[in-house]
Amino acid sequence: MNTIQLNIQDTFNKELPADPILENSRRQVKEAFFSYVTPKKTTAPALLHVSDAMLQALGISEEEKKSDAFLKIFTGNEVLDNTKPYAMCYGGHQFGNWAGQLGDGRAINLGEVVHNNKRWAIQLKGAGETPYSRSADGLAVLRSSIREYLCSEAMFHLGVPTTRALSLALTGDEVLRDVLYNGNPAYEKGAVVCRVAPSFIRFGNFEIFAARGDHESLKKLADYTIKHFYPYLVTPSKEVYIQFFKEVATRTLETVLHWQRVGFVHGVLNTDNMSILGLTIDYGPYGWLEGFDFGWTPNTTDATNKRYRFGNQPNIGLWNLYQLANAIYPLIDEVEGLEKILNDYKVDFEEKSLEMMRSKLGLEQKEEEDSRLILQLEENLELSETDMTIFFRNLSKFTKEKNGSGVDIVKEAFYSSEEIQGEILEKWNTWFTFYRNRLKKERLSDEARKEKMNNVNPKYVLRNYMAQLAIESADKGNYSLIEELYQLLKKPYDEQPDNEKWFVKRPEWARHKVGCSMLSCSS
Repeated sequence: MNTIQLNIQDTFNKELPADPILENSRRQVKEAFFSYVTPKKTTAPALLHVSDAMLQALGISEEEKKSDAFLKIFTGNEVLDNTKPYAMCYGGHQFGNWAGQLGDGRAINLGEVVHNNKRWAIQLKGAGETPYSRSADGLAVLRSSIREYLCSEAMFHLGVPTTRALSLALTGDEVLRDVLYNGNPAYEKGAVVCRVAPSFIRFGNFEIFAARGDHESLKKLADYTIKHFYPYLVTPSKEVYIQFFKEVATRTLETVLHWQRVGFVHGVLNTDNMSILGLTIDYGPYGWLEGFDFGWTPNTTDATNKRYRFGNQPNIGLWNLYQLANAIYPLIDEVEGLEKILNDYKVDFEEKSLEMMRSKLGLEQKEEEDSRLILQLEENLELSETDMTIFFRNLSKFTKEKNGSGVDIVKEAFYSSEEIQGEILEKWNTWFTFYRNRLKKERLSDEARKEKMNNVNPKYVLRNYMAQLAIESADKGNYSLIEELYQLLKKPYDEQPDNEKWFVKRPEWARHKVGCSMLSCSS
C-alpha cells in the first residue's frame, strides 16, 4: 500500500469501453475510448515544485507531499492503489485539416479524485509512450514542462478557465528534441508535469467517433459527459444534446474572451486542444502579447498562415465549434438548433467583446460612441510597438480632469517613445480627449474606476522571456526562479512593489531569441 490517501472515484475508465488490446503498441484503436497504459519508470525522479493550492484541492497533506510515495506516484514510478492508468483516444482537425486518430500521445491519466464535492482527473504529461504516440517517444522535456506548469497556474489566478498543475518533476533521463525542427536535435533534461482538471475530454473525442461512423460510441460519450459535467441538463434527448452544445459554445466563448482580455495567444488551437468544458488546455507554443498586435502568433509552425494569431482566436473558437456541431449532428439529426447556436456565437462575441473592452477602459455605462472609442484605441496601439499589459495597467491612472498628457501616463508602454510624435502623437492626443470626455459621463470617481480597471488589467503575466529565464536557470540546476515566478503570478492584479522588476517591457535581448519570440510545438 502506498501512503497517499486519495478519494479515488474513477468513472471514465469504468463507465466507457476500453481498448481490449493491452499491448502498448502504436495502432488505430477502434470502438474504444481509451487504452490501458502503465507510465514509464524513470531513472532518478526529483520533484522541482508542487502547487500548494492543488495539494489542498486534491486533499493531499503536507506530510504526504514529503513522502517517497508522492514522488513515485506523480513521476509515474508507482501506480496509485485501486487505479488503472490509461490514455484517451481522440481525433482532431490540425491547422484546419482532419488528422484522423491522435489521442494521448504522451499523457497518461492516473485516475479521478473527488474532494470537497469536486471531481479532478489526474494526468501525467511526459510519462512515456502510448498506443497514440505515433512516431514520438511520449516523453517531455524540462523546457516545455516549466512553461506548462507555470502557465496553467498563472492562468487560474488571472481568472481564465484552465486546466491546473499539481507538480513538476525531473525524470533523470535525457530526451532528444529538435527545438526548431531544423535538423539539429539535442538532448535535454526529461521532465513530467502532473496536470489536473475536472476532465480532459476534448472536441476531438467526439470527432473521432463521428468520423468513423461509430454513433453508438458517440452517444455513450455525450451521455457520459452530460451526466458528470452538465448534470443539470438531465435525461439525454435531442433537445438536451442541443442544450449541451449551447453550454459548450458559451463556455468556449467565455474562455476566448478572457484570452483577448489578458493578451494571451494559445498558439495551436486545433480541435484536439479544445476542452469540452471550455478550459484552456495543452500549453504548447503559447505567448502573451508584448507589442499589441492582432496578427501575432507565437507558433513557428503557424508563422506563414498565422491561422492562430491573436486577432483570429474568436473566429477559430467558432470554426472549432462548427466541427463539434458536425460531430454531434448524428445524435440530433437536424441543423436548425445547432445553426442558431453558432450564429448566436457571432452576435454574442460582438456584444461581449465590447463589454470586455469597456471593462478594460473602466466604463460601466453603455454609450453608442464606445465602439468607435475602442476601434480608435486598437488602431492607435498598432501605430507604434506598444506593450499591451503596461498600457492598460497604467491607463487606470488617467483622470477625468486634465492633469497632464495622457501619453505621458502610458509612455512606459511604448517600445520606441521617440516615434510618438507628429501624426502618431496627434492621434493619441485626439484619442485621450475622446476618452476623457467619455469618462465624464461615468458616475464612478477616478479612484473607484482605477480599482475596477486594475481588477481586469493584470500587472503581471508570464511573458515568454520570464519563462525562458526560469528554464535557463533550471538547466543549470537552479530552480529558485520557478518558485519566484509561481508566487508572483499568484497575485497578478496586485501591485507587489517588491516585484516591480517584472513589470517591464520585453528586454531587447529577448526580441528574436528562441523561446521568447516564437516557439515550436517541440516539447
